[in-house]
Amino acid sequence: MTAHNLTAHHPRQNLLLAALPAAELERLVPQLEPVVMQLGQMLYEPGQQLQFAYFPTTSIASLHYVTESGASAESAGVGNEGVVGVALFMGGESTPSSAVVQTAGHAYRLAGRWLKQEFSRAGPMQRLLLRYIQALMTQMTQTAVCNRHHTVEQQLSRWLLLTIDRVPSLELTITQELIASMLGVRRESITDGAANLQREGIIRYRRGHITVLERARLERRTCECYGVVKKELARLFSDVAPRQGTVAAR
Repeated sequence: MTAHNLTAHHPRQNLLLAALPAAELERLVPQLEPVVMQLGQMLYEPGQQLQFAYFPTTSIASLHYVTESGASAESAGVGNEGVVGVALFMGGESTPSSAVVQTAGHAYRLAGRWLKQEFSRAGPMQRLLLRYIQALMTQMTQTAVCNRHHTVEQQLSRWLLLTIDRVPSLELTITQELIASMLGVRRESITDGAANLQREGIIRYRRGHITVLERARLERRTCECYGVVKKELARLFSDVAPRQGTVAAR
């Protein structure tokens, strides 16, 4: 990463790191390595022993499972509200799912041994990570319910809202194929859903790019799952000062 990019990013762009007391973060900063997260980059594969945790700032990672047939579906997304690699401090060291970068950007990488050490201190970092685990479990539960009981258009709307909550722009660089893979549906279903939203002026879509034009109307088109995830994260971090660009702050 260039010096210019280093000055443009700070660990406090991540909600978990921003919630740490100043002295705690100051002790951790020398171990935080700023990294560029490339679209499609595999952070860890199923069964692989995790070596690093990632605290996204402007990037988003997708946690998903791939079946033996090659089909896949996302269980949760992780942006600037969280951390990728929870198995490190939960004792599992590995997981049957994988993590891949769905939105390019930046993050801070922390060696697994340092994260485990901070968690074992039973201090502020441990309390924050446990809160985040509860929020992550809520997101996974709602994703499972949404994928089973709600329409593809509602699922697409939920996914778009959760994504733009985590990035500074309302324009996303992503293909319909990738969205279909994450939602576990046919590409044609995403095409139809995106076409409906575009026809009504809620989004604008051109190949590889989606721009949200009417956020309030998009919220009305989604199901209750988006609100449940957003409210739970805000509740768990209600004592953290809201910051622009985080899910909890919107």
